[in-house]
Amino acid sequence: MRLTRKTNIEAMDEATDLAILPVDPEDMWHLHNLIQPDDLVKGHTVRKVVKETSTGSTVSEKVHADLRVRVSSTFFDPATSSLRVTGRVVEENQFVSMGQYHTLELELNRKLTLVKPRGWDSVALHTLRQAVREDKSDAVVAVVMESGFANICLITDYQTILKQRVEGSVSSKRTEAATTKGKSSGYMGFYDTVLTNLIRTIDFSAPRPLLLASPGFYAQDFREYIKTQGQTKGDKMLIRIAKDAVVIPSASGHVYALNQVLKSGEVQKTMQDAKFSRETKVMDQFFERMRKQDGRTWYGAKPVEKAVLEGAVGKGGGILMINTSFFRSMDIDTRKRFVGLVDKVKEDGGEVRVLSSDHESGQRLDTLGSIAAITTYPIFDLDESDDESEGEGAGGGDGEAMVI
Repeated sequence: MRLTRKTNIEAMDEATDLAILPVDPEDMWHLHNLIQPDDLVKGHTVRKVVKETSTGSTVSEKVHADLRVRVSSTFFDPATSSLRVTGRVVEENQFVSMGQYHTLELELNRKLTLVKPRGWDSVALHTLRQAVREDKSDAVVAVVMESGFANICLITDYQTILKQRVEGSVSSKRTEAATTKGKSSGYMGFYDTVLTNLIRTIDFSAPRPLLLASPGFYAQDFREYIKTQGQTKGDKMLIRIAKDAVVIPSASGHVYALNQVLKSGEVQKTMQDAKFSRETKVMDQFFERMRKQDGRTWYGAKPVEKAVLEGAVGKGGGILMINTSFFRSMDIDTRKRFVGLVDKVKEDGGEVRVLSSDHESGQRLDTLGSIAAITTYPIFDLDESDDESEGEGAGGGDGEAMVI
């Protein structure tokens, strides 16, 4: 997703008219999470209008217009990545009267503007940052290389982004000493340049998959070089990168060779596992603790809210898991309530994971009332006096999970 005007995201307020250009299907999912009831959306549309002729008869025709609507509902079809926004027209137009309902069909590569009259809360700002950021946490990193050059790429569900092309001279002969570890001075210099650019270009602060592809020995040697550098320097991050790296043969070191690489069953499994493993792991952790009945797992809106407000979901292992449907509630107070919980957990130093019931981990969370928490210490009486009957946010498929 691109912002077509230079905008300071951190300084946005309720008057900010955000100009957005969705450029790939993934952007539609982000817009689905971003656009809420009462927001103002302006976009290009085609509307059928009826005109009266000079003879008194009527004729209908389709006209193109730019309309601004106050959102009442949205509909997202994940199969086609299409997004429809319905609301009342709030801006005078020669074809549509103010107050009439209209549905905008948001399309790729067609600009729209978004205003949040109630302001940008922390969840909306996080969604926007993720949408405009290329290096998303679930993007797979790939280095496709051969002698003298390498291409560092990010692979998302919908596109391959070339982040950096690295070129360097190497010796024409591969010495016997370099057979498995790339130890010839020529190759060491080249691998060092690639590794330096890789670390500078890609965020490896959290574990993420790395695909190394090449014809011949280059990818395997590069992984060994990363491992050796990590051991020599005592750098745990480099050791982890080398351990997580998957070596795949490719026809060449050019970006187009990734098409072949991506068809590999091993690569497809790596990408799928990377996408959901963190969310699956945290849900596994929750159910494992719940079986222990150690007083550190709670689910349902009221008990979790109590735990958060008590400061029990904070630094030292506290985790809040919540479904994105809470943040698209038609009730403004409901949205504010759960945004407040997210902010409180973050202030207390805890971790927040916003999940979707489109995925297995989110579906498991739905069975718990769409909200759950792991507390930093045992609590045994959160639900003693409450009739847990709230079901806000249950269900609703919303695409990928977010970590805030």
